[in-house]
Amino acid sequence: QVHLVESGGGLVQAGGSLRLSCAASGSIRGINVMGWYRQAPGNQRELVARITRDGNTNYADSVKGRFTISRDNAKNTVYLQMISLKPEDTAVYYCNCIRFSTDIYWGQGTQVTVSS
Repeated sequence: QVHLVESGGGLVQAGGSLRLSCAASGSIRGINVMGWYRQAPGNQRELVARITRDGNTNYADSVKGRFTISRDNAKNTVYLQMISLKPEDTAVYYCNCIRFSTDIYWGQGTQVTVSS
């Protein structure tokens, strides 16, 4: 089992910044992809960004140029730096990881609220 703990969410004004962190613990051997998803009320959970162990990244079009995902393999931690936040970025943000290409784990989520 892998345990993911997110931190860094909160309330911010439009145009502001936040940095999310997610630390993995437990059976961390074999984790390749780590990422962030988000879910707004009434919407499906969607991919925000993901990063492989080698540092390859993917971003949702809606966050390209504003969000940056990074990873510290030594600390088993993934980060999401968010700038120029918009009200439509308001959602619960979930950390995710994939282990041995088949095992998927989720964090408990952290609320990000962007006021206009």
